[in-house]
Amino acid sequence: MRKLELLIPAGSLDVLKTAVIYGADAVYIGGEAFGLRAKAKNFTKEDMKEGIAFAHERGVKVYVTANILAHNEDLPRVEAYFEEMKEVRPDALIISDPGVFAIARKILPDMELHVSTQANNTNYGTFLFWYNQGAKRVVTARELSLKEIKEIRDRIPEDMEIESFIHGAMCISYSGRCLLSNYFVGRDANQGACTHPCRWKYSVVEETRPGEYMPVYENERGTYIFNSKDLCMIEHIPEMIEAGIDSFKIEGRMKTALYVATVARTYRKAIDDYLESPEKYRANMEWYKAEIGKCTYREFTTGFYFNKPDSTTQIYDSNTYVKNYTYIGTVETVFEDGSFQMEQKNKFTVGETIEIMKPDGRNLAVTVEEIRNEEGELMESAPHPKQILKVKLSETPKAYDILRRSEQNEEKEAGQTES
Repeated sequence: MRKLELLIPAGSLDVLKTAVIYGADAVYIGGEAFGLRAKAKNFTKEDMKEGIAFAHERGVKVYVTANILAHNEDLPRVEAYFEEMKEVRPDALIISDPGVFAIARKILPDMELHVSTQANNTNYGTFLFWYNQGAKRVVTARELSLKEIKEIRDRIPEDMEIESFIHGAMCISYSGRCLLSNYFVGRDANQGACTHPCRWKYSVVEETRPGEYMPVYENERGTYIFNSKDLCMIEHIPEMIEAGIDSFKIEGRMKTALYVATVARTYRKAIDDYLESPEKYRANMEWYKAEIGKCTYREFTTGFYFNKPDSTTQIYDSNTYVKNYTYIGTVETVFEDGSFQMEQKNKFTVGETIEIMKPDGRNLAVTVEEIRNEEGELMESAPHPKQILKVKLSETPKAYDILRRSEQNEEKEAGQTES
């Protein structure tokens, strides 16, 4: 069996640390330029260095995205950026553009290079082309089935690696190449500035009757005609392994630490359980599915892996997420008295029940006993995001534990208050 990698996204230094602690074998991040998530916080050079050091101390790799489709004006800046990468030294660069790839080969001849899904990698001939150019790994196009990936595996060199998405948001456009954002608002999705028009609601206007909006219906289900469900392959890890995939990739460099911790921990356990015993993997399936359902998602699909997507893989009546849990914050420094410091992400209140989510798979229900602000003043609640707080719970957590609240508990408590 090939060595498997769980590859987790991170849009900031804090989220990188969360990914590492919660089970990633590797993390992919973007710098301040040339990645396809321009609206993510992204990493300064110093953040990259700190994040890579943190990951390497724990045996985890870090890959940096440089996967824009470059224009002429980008190429000189790409050269300067890759010169900086000599000092940063990530484990690999993820690239989609052949011109950018050539620059990386010239400036960083010893750097491992991966070819992004944006490069439309749909056949073994393409994989062999990139292998001959010096690529170590190619990310499969989203449009491939597991049967096609297996055929690619059988026709490429043994030492070439295949990376495929296992979880996360799906793009409606071919291999993620989209012009909708460019046409509508002048922001180029292929340069990292996508406004996600695939999630918008559409109507039709007849040319001679401006202002008369006729709704777009598909089998009377609604108007969000481009809005895909999210990919989830938690039930199909054996098939992905059998297809010869080396790296299981989670989508989501714009996601919170709660999302990253949830998917990393769940897929880590599922992969490890299967490698230990297929029976253990099957026995724990309900736990995996329940945990995956605790982060935000848009309903799930298996994408193209088993057949061509049809109307059941789209969500026509809404573009909103399912949200069962709210992210409260991540435990930072823990003090001798059992209290700890954290940056608050969402409102929580003294006396309420929340959950400590631990990297080892445990979820502990605890009561909020005390909240203090930076001045040490007691507070009944923490309503303002990004407050630095000192908190005490009924049980002492550890650094990097995630605090979250069930939305069902919140609804129940609200109902009791009203009654």
